[in-house]
Amino acid sequence: MEAQTDIQTYMERGKQALAEGQGREAAIAYAQAAQLEPDNPMVHLGLAEANLALGSYGVVYMACRKVQELQPGGGIESTLAQALLNLLDRRYDRALQDVDTAISQEPGTGYVHALRAYLLRATKQDYDAGLARARAARLSHGQHFDNCFPPLEPVSTPGYSAVPTPVDSSIGSSGENGAAQREAIPPWSRPNSMQRQVIRTRFALSQNPRFVTNIIIGINVIVFVILCLLNKTISFDQTDQGITAIVNAGAQVNILVQQGQVWRIFTAMFLHFSLLHIGLNMLSLFFIGTAIEVFFGKWRYLVIYLGAGILGGIFTYFLDPTSFVPSAGASGAIFGVFGALGVFYFMNRQNMGAFGRGAITNWLFWLGLNLFFGFSSPNIGIWDHIAGLVAGMLIALLLIPRSRRRQV
Repeated sequence: MEAQTDIQTYMERGKQALAEGQGREAAIAYAQAAQLEPDNPMVHLGLAEANLALGSYGVVYMACRKVQELQPGGGIESTLAQALLNLLDRRYDRALQDVDTAISQEPGTGYVHALRAYLLRATKQDYDAGLARARAARLSHGQHFDNCFPPLEPVSTPGYSAVPTPVDSSIGSSGENGAAQREAIPPWSRPNSMQRQVIRTRFALSQNPRFVTNIIIGINVIVFVILCLLNKTISFDQTDQGITAIVNAGAQVNILVQQGQVWRIFTAMFLHFSLLHIGLNMLSLFFIGTAIEVFFGKWRYLVIYLGAGILGGIFTYFLDPTSFVPSAGASGAIFGVFGALGVFYFMNRQNMGAFGRGAITNWLFWLGLNLFFGFSSPNIGIWDHIAGLVAGMLIALLLIPRSRRRQV
């Protein structure tokens, strides 16, 4: 309760500072809120708004992307983040559409009306801009959000052209203009060399939504190829030699786990019995894993994958601790990822509308089909699949990005 009160205090302080045109104070307040709740999309949206007022457009971009990462299913914060991104790209008409969408969902926020007034001025709709500015003032008790947006510079034709003027890093430190610009940005938001490297790394990862999925697939394929080359076979479940080879490579044999070789529960996730086995698993992971990597983020996705695979192996062990039958494959982990997909669809069904209902129905169909084939095929470790499925759903419930929080 105390932490929630602190969040409300910092958020209100940030909103009030923005309304008064004090971007620095607003940024500090939202930064303090971010330390308490780093996964709150409203906090990161506030950081974007504050840094827009400071002219720190790189931070605005990162904060908006973070909001969209936390709200992959959409939401008012995600919509406003997209509006700010469109503003930075000078796509004012699109930004105005985003703002209108946000106002239709929640019309009582002064900053949003001030942003609308700015965009209307940028698109030469001065009369409507005046009305929106007056509405923003009424909602914020007389404040006008001055200095919260990039300056509008007059052009040769009547009206306005909104041109963001980011800090010019080419100006030397001895120049008064450059010093004034740098002074306007709080020290914590000035990227050092390490922060710039982090920004470049995050950008590179964001450009490859299948980064973790491709790494996992690559590891599985490389392990299988090496095992085939060493044993000169592509099938490890037909002959005693093949079975011995995959057991020696680290397949899960419960009697060996009982004797202390616990690591087999982990290594078995990266071993496969045949070309068909690894082909079907990796194809499934390519499609399902990509969605979860986008919806949950890369680290959460990796936790779901590994956690479901390990818990599935543990459950298989406790079913029959003295079994000599080897088990291997990524199926438990993949079923866990599939379970996380169902959790995401269910938790975001209201935001997704008709598509959400169709996605849940489709998910249930494929779940039933996979379980049917699992129970009807004696060579499939169905209980490992079910355990991985349940584990993935539980982990997803704990890690799922909250698409919408109650307004403070």
